[in-house]
Amino acid sequence: MLKSELIHPEISAIVARAGHSSKILIADGNYPASSAIGPGAQLVSLNLAPGLLSVAQVFKVLLNSVPIEAVNTMGMPDDDPYKLEQDPPVWNEYREILTNAKSDIELKPIQRWDFYDAVASRDHVLTIQTGDQALWANLLLTVGVRRAGE
Repeated sequence: MLKSELIHPEISAIVARAGHSSKILIADGNYPASSAIGPGAQLVSLNLAPGLLSVAQVFKVLLNSVPIEAVNTMGMPDDDPYKLEQDPPVWNEYREILTNAKSDIELKPIQRWDFYDAVASRDHVLTIQTGDQALWANLLLTVGVRRAGE
């Protein structure tokens, strides 16, 4: 039995093999996870029911388990019918998670179609599909490096 927060066997194995610049997508319940995926990426479905699990819950666990150097959200195009007038509330939750983890990483949006392109790259190793119902909740994490002594 593992003592760390991350105990999911398949996710643990995939992130253990991931290296610097690998991409991990934590997808909300609306994301087309089975078709918008990198050529070598694996899909782990944690979407048990609407609202279970949330992207934020998965993000907290991964942030404490994997060195992360960048965190990107899916930006809202001006012509998108679901565009909000301000940042989605869930983005503030992600910022709070980063602050609580004493991380200096800034949450940065990537425009929607560029986000899909980033996910389709050869660097994409894992999509974790959640049942999160929040709009614009997708997060694309870039794996960093482990420093001496960590």
